[in-house]
Amino acid sequence: MPTLHGLRAAKPPFYPDQSIYAEYACRVFGLDFVDIDAGTGLVFTVGSPTRTVAFGAGRGSFFPQNSATAATLANDKYFASVVLEKSGVATLGGQYFFLHERYRDHRAPGHERADAPAYFRQLGGSAFLKPLAGSRGDFAQPIRSEAALAAYLDEVSRYYDSVLIQPIASGREYRIFLLDDEVIYATRKTPPSLTGDGIRSVRELLAADDIALHARGISSAAAPCNHCALEMVLAKGEQWAIPGRMNRSAGGTMQFESPENEHAAFAMAQHAARALGLRAAAVDLFTDVGGDCDALRVIEVNANPSIRFLEDSGRPELILKIWRHTFAAIGLLDV
Repeated sequence: MPTLHGLRAAKPPFYPDQSIYAEYACRVFGLDFVDIDAGTGLVFTVGSPTRTVAFGAGRGSFFPQNSATAATLANDKYFASVVLEKSGVATLGGQYFFLHERYRDHRAPGHERADAPAYFRQLGGSAFLKPLAGSRGDFAQPIRSEAALAAYLDEVSRYYDSVLIQPIASGREYRIFLLDDEVIYATRKTPPSLTGDGIRSVRELLAADDIALHARGISSAAAPCNHCALEMVLAKGEQWAIPGRMNRSAGGTMQFESPENEHAAFAMAQHAARALGLRAAAVDLFTDVGGDCDALRVIEVNANPSIRFLEDSGRPELILKIWRHTFAAIGLLDV
């Protein structure tokens, strides 16, 4: 049986991570993995002697143990926030705004693009914005002026039809991965950073980083508010954190670490997943919100999270545990 590394080495670079993990798990558990899309990994089936189940990459869910209703609720950041707050889970709140006129007759008033500046002012003239149904940190960034808000909405409207505007919050960010009520792992998230070479300015380093982000379909990093910071030349090897988003796909990092208030944080994550009806979920949350060591806020709940971090960390046994849960949930393996 090939190792996980051996399987990846045998695949083209565009082959989806989860498709590699599914094939690896199938070989370990004695199931049949069949790529049915000419070797792309975008569509495949997993089969046992009694049934076969199809999976699709991209926007397809790799967690069929989550119902379509639960996954859809989690994918809409506003819907998820409403459900969580109603169930007693503290979130960052916020309001949604549509960026196009399409379907306006089907919408309640107060949520059009023209309404966004007034809400932005209610938040004190600074806010954190993200696409309502976005992922991977795309266009997730702080905005600190109405001029910047207008420019942001112009740009994001080319790719998305709605955004969520939230108060800016600070704290330690964690991801807690759950299967049913079991915490499989917890990680601390840290922001992406630039590494100085002693020659290029922060502006030039950001431009190079943006090229790499665009190749992965992710928006540019937010530039610092202080213009002088853009012209600063970092010493060779010096790190400069890019504020705003923590996503690994945008260059952020994660490490295995539980929050100091582990019991409360895990309980909040479990409550959030149950409230949305998710059996598999990655709950992102802040601890120490605003410097209060007891303050916790759910940022968002992901119903189709990437688990590439586990491969990069040399933890294939956790990948297998997650896929065993998936295969058992759809009747391909005994529980």
